Amino acid sequence: MNDMTRPVAVPLPSALERFLRARLLAQLAPLHGGCLQLRDAGGDVLLGDPAAALKVTVWVDDPAFYRAVAAQGSVGAGESYIRGEWRCSDLVALVQLLVRNRDLLDGMERGVARVGGWLLKGWNRLRRNTREGSRRNIAAHYDLGNPFFSLFLSSDLMYSSALYAAPTDPLEVASRRKLARICEELQLTADDHVVEIGTGWGGFALYAAGEIGCRVTTTTISVEQYTLAKQRVDAAGLQDKVTLLLKDYRDLEGQYDKLVSIEMIEAIGAQYLDTYFDTLTRLLKPDGLALLQAITIEDQRYEQARRSVDYIKRFVFPGSFIPSINAIIAAKTRSSDLQLIGQHDFGTSYALTLRAWRQRFLAQLPAVRAQGFDERFIRMWEFYLAYCEGGFLERSIGVSHLLMARPDYRPSLLQQAT
Repeated sequence: MNDMTRPVAVPLPSALERFLRARLLAQLAPLHGGCLQLRDAGGDVLLGDPAAALKVTVWVDDPAFYRAVAAQGSVGAGESYIRGEWRCSDLVALVQLLVRNRDLLDGMERGVARVGGWLLKGWNRLRRNTREGSRRNIAAHYDLGNPFFSLFLSSDLMYSSALYAAPTDPLEVASRRKLARICEELQLTADDHVVEIGTGWGGFALYAAGEIGCRVTTTTISVEQYTLAKQRVDAAGLQDKVTLLLKDYRDLEGQYDKLVSIEMIEAIGAQYLDTYFDTLTRLLKPDGLALLQAITIEDQRYEQARRSVDYIKRFVFPGSFIPSINAIIAAKTRSSDLQLIGQHDFGTSYALTLRAWRQRFLAQLPAVRAQGFDERFIRMWEFYLAYCEGGFLERSIGVSHLLMARPDYRPSLLQQAT
């Protein structure tokens, strides 16, 4: 994306910007775990360990960057990148370095940046996931258009972590492996009727109905996703196996043998965790199994993250949040009789999935522009994909399969043995 050799006319910083630059450099002076080289009109500054394996160079092309960081901390830095005020030799490595120095990063959110944080919190409160709010929030991201997502997703259009056996796996192979594992963990058979909360573009429904032969009832509130999922189900001749709904998950009715929800929990909002688990319980038969694929944050940082607004909430997924394992277990315990009977963490696979998406996205920039997206949008998405990849690499966020069972579920003796 970025040509680091291109000449850039750098505006001279104001007295305020020089002060803010000096303050930021002082905040980052204890940097460890890597080396950061900053280049701007004031000269070159080296922070951290020059002998470290992780090395990153940042070019500040507009000193307005320093005002953005002072005003809104890390969110301001991200917005400054969207505006093209700075470039980086390796965005993923920069995110990794900052995650390794989260105590320093937290310092950037203090002072004047607290005011910006309060304003962002006020904005975020307006994005609550009521039924109407959920439709608005989902449309803000997923209704960018099916042709856009088709540019970089795997051919099955799964917009969730694949499951890699090796870094060299093709994305399509890793994605199919994930779907196969979900079906295996749920012990799906042709006799089962599965309810899926969060259709996406129909990837799981098509796989489960086509490969296992079970019935699937699946729901989404994205009109774009519903339209394409219906086309794909019709094209596969699976109309008798797959029922597509354009309905909020809270309004689903009936009881099902199995339930699956793939990276949908992040879109419900922290205030609705109890409602979510109450709904899961209501939809499952007394001996039913549920599998959630959930992005999770460290338990120790959950409350801080829940109360704050980061780059993802601000620019990519309005109304979203990342739960911790403890938050999930607590909500499940308060609101359901579900028992956690299995967990499989595969965060490294998500880093590889995001890398594949980012590489495909950047390779398709002419097509992205042809669809009407401008350079600001491109930088926003590049930063988003790199931001998430770095987080998974450093294990500040993870992804898990959480297998849950209602009280009357009994595994066979063979299953217990294995």
